Amino acid sequence: MAKTIIVNAAPEETRMALLEDGVLAEVAIERTHSGHIVGSIYKGKIQNVLPGMQAVFVDIGRERNAFLYVGDLAGKTAGRTRRKGEAFTVGRELVVQVAKEGIGSKGPRLTTHLTLPGRYVVLMPTVDFIGVSRRIGTADERKRLKELAAKVRPKGMGLVVRTVAEGRSEDDLRKDCEYLLSLWKSLAARGKMVKSPVLLYRDVDLLIRIVRDYFSDDVEKFVIDNREAHSRVAELLRAVSPELESRLELYEGNEDLFARYRLEGEMEKLSMRRVDLKCGGYLVVDRTEALTVIDVNTGKFVGKTKLADTVFAVNMEAAAEIARQIRLRDIGGIIVADFIDMDREQHKKAVLDALHEHLRKDRTRTNVVGLTGLGLVEMTRKKVRQDITTVLNGQCPCCEGRGFVRSPETVAAAVRRQLRQLAKGKQAGHGRAVVQVHPRVADQLQQPGELERLSQETARQITVETPADIGMETFSVLLDKN
Repeated sequence: MAKTIIVNAAPEETRMALLEDGVLAEVAIERTHSGHIVGSIYKGKIQNVLPGMQAVFVDIGRERNAFLYVGDLAGKTAGRTRRKGEAFTVGRELVVQVAKEGIGSKGPRLTTHLTLPGRYVVLMPTVDFIGVSRRIGTADERKRLKELAAKVRPKGMGLVVRTVAEGRSEDDLRKDCEYLLSLWKSLAARGKMVKSPVLLYRDVDLLIRIVRDYFSDDVEKFVIDNREAHSRVAELLRAVSPELESRLELYEGNEDLFARYRLEGEMEKLSMRRVDLKCGGYLVVDRTEALTVIDVNTGKFVGKTKLADTVFAVNMEAAAEIARQIRLRDIGGIIVADFIDMDREQHKKAVLDALHEHLRKDRTRTNVVGLTGLGLVEMTRKKVRQDITTVLNGQCPCCEGRGFVRSPETVAAAVRRQLRQLAKGKQAGHGRAVVQVHPRVADQLQQPGELERLSQETARQITVETPADIGMETFSVLLDKN
């Protein structure tokens, strides 16, 4: 599979697109003003204890307190907490790491299972553990890397070998491990000297994370449109992976880089509910507070033979596209996919197998629970940050996130009720009433004979105005006694 990394680096934001065989597979956006806090390590102070939830709120120096659950306490601290509750005391200081960004009204989620990611390994200073990425191809290679990790890891600490370490030598892993150990000693020493709340370690920015997490031997080209960013990446590659530097390109064309690769239109589609399939079918993606629902529809596809074969063909293409959309939109939490009903067990198994296979391309862990009695496929995907739809879009000021607004007929009826109510209250009397509404609501109020009838009912002369900036649901009634 041919992979290409495209990076558009501007002062206000950095955008990354990962292409697989020319198709957009993954997107990441980081804005300068909001930054990236997942992976950052803080010395925090417990502000509130929730015994019933076995959790605490921790002040880490940000706008909202962060949440720490007892299950995210590492080692001996967790043991004491489960036995005596000693760790959960207001005012106690803890070294914690952000495991999940704050989403909506919720603050960030913390853990004391600290991790420091490097190019080839991840150091875990609070646990005694050795792990190897399951994405590494063969059992022999995983065994070899596990043996190397046992040789180079610091005593009493954990080490996870990353996918990019496949084929690397003991010296490569040792250098990476030594750098991370030095980093850990430095921030641990600082943590003992400073008062909470304070930031001890900030994870690197998106540009460096791209090199660390994405740029591997299977990437053919890494294109950047900013000279300074290109220089930063080139300098890093010379230090950690000099064999990849020749694949780095500086784009200096006049056309926007994303437009050059026809990505702007693909970015627009990330906010749409409907996703069309090549066969003529389509998906509908809907988010709720608790989960994301993906519905599969046959659309224009009518097939060529039997109904069962038509449904199977749509579902097979949908399985590939669902996996792609989950990864593209960075959808996390509970996901339910409603495939078209299938009668044949072999078809159901083939669709599930295809979904599993396509999800293997995703770096984020996804667990497919299986097919329910109603024919729904349930999945869970690790949720670390806001999904791309939330990053790209804000709440609609008209519908306030509902996804719909009241109809012109409904608003017009509300205007009529208010006019009648005013005619009965303390403000009853002759004069003029000016009604300000959206043009579509005005059409309802200005139907033949409508204003005359309302004027007779309310004993007022009624005038309808349509200000340019008024919303569909908004209206006002202004009374003039003269």
